[in-house]
Amino acid sequence: MAGSIPISVLEREKSMDNNNVLKQLLMLGIGTTSLVADKIREATDQWVREGRIDPEQATKMVNDVMHQFRTDQGSVEELMQRQIRNVMQDLGVPRQAEMDELRGRLDRLERQVRDLENKLWR
Repeated sequence: MAGSIPISVLEREKSMDNNNVLKQLLMLGIGTTSLVADKIREATDQWVREGRIDPEQATKMVNDVMHQFRTDQGSVEELMQRQIRNVMQDLGVPRQAEMDELRGRLDRLERQVRDLENKLWR
């Protein structure tokens, strides 16, 4: 069956699958950040109501923790991207630059074949 489907369609579907996974990972990160922020605000609001900290301290604490969380999350995202690239390379999945180069070479070869065919028919 795969032989009857053009390679470009299969490549596009594979690319869409990869994009979907990356979008899901990104959404997971956004959801995690939002959940962390909500939980920190809930805790600091509770501490303010109990008189353990004042509202200014609560705001500063939330801002500090969220800043640190975003910084750490960026490091985790970079690590994940590196790991995904390594896995894809280990699986033999070509990089976009390699695919672009091959497409260019294929276009040139097709053009050369057309030119040769045209010369034969003259």
